[in-house]
Amino acid sequence: MTQAADDATGTVAVQLLSLGGTIAMVGDPARPALDGDELARAIDGLDHTDLEVRALGNLPSAHLDLSGALAAAREIIAAALAGPVVVTHGTDTLEEVAFLTDLLYDGEHPIVFTGAMRAASAPSADGAQNMLDALAVARSQPARGLGVLVTLGGEVHAARYARKENSVSPLAFASPQTGPLGRVVENEVALNGRLERLPCVAPATLDARVDIVLVALGDEARQITLSREHGADAIVVALLGAGHGSPQVLAAIQESVEAGIPVALTCRPRVGRLLRGTYGFHGSERSMRATGALPAGMLSPVAARVLLLVGLGAQLDPQGLAALFASFDR
Repeated sequence: MTQAADDATGTVAVQLLSLGGTIAMVGDPARPALDGDELARAIDGLDHTDLEVRALGNLPSAHLDLSGALAAAREIIAAALAGPVVVTHGTDTLEEVAFLTDLLYDGEHPIVFTGAMRAASAPSADGAQNMLDALAVARSQPARGLGVLVTLGGEVHAARYARKENSVSPLAFASPQTGPLGRVVENEVALNGRLERLPCVAPATLDARVDIVLVALGDEARQITLSREHGADAIVVALLGAGHGSPQVLAAIQESVEAGIPVALTCRPRVGRLLRGTYGFHGSERSMRATGALPAGMLSPVAARVLLLVGLGAQLDPQGLAALFASFDR
């Protein structure tokens, strides 16, 4: 399919790719049931003449593995070469697959992920409106060149910073670090800002093992040590505050880096970033950075994990990984 606009309506043709999730579930309890065509047909007033629908899968997104996510991202990007794309996806892992796709994509056509928090058969199902909003964003001129976006609950988020913040509310996603890029109201898209696009990366696989370790009160770094000793290819550490940990945590990070295991540093709080030099105690952000670990800036722990997976899958050397992470640590 090629991108086309109807001379009379100015409507841009969009590809709708369905991957499953709550938006495609029915029943009580909800189970996978609907494909993309059925989802689209259920929306009153939707013009199908400018919509090409294709199913990429129909799974709860908690069942999606890394190889499946990479295959889906590649198919989504291939579709976006022809025109704008909307992807329906389960919300459990939507933030990870959207960010993965963004890291691999350098095209101009918008790719917009959406989903639902209520099954299609629920009395107050939210999937239809989310799809309409996502289609509006995909067709909008201001969304061109923004890479991969996430649209739910009338808000538009950059995939880089979108996070599932609520496990039950229709307003499930937020960008706690930056706020939304914009909103959709009455099918009108208003975008308030633009993020700098970053160079894309091309991983051959996503078969590395990358563990996430959350630092807590009284942490003696056992989890970091266990990850290192039991085969982790890389580790993400969510540090206290603005990049802090106990002396034991600092030592475990240093030992992992010296053993050739990349360690990405993120912060446990949902808002903020890894500082550079405000504190000077042993275990502060200054000493964490001095280990040679990879500061992940404002990325969430799961986003930092995706970035490590992509970098390792692209066989980047330590200098290449450092450069990749540095583009987010600004």
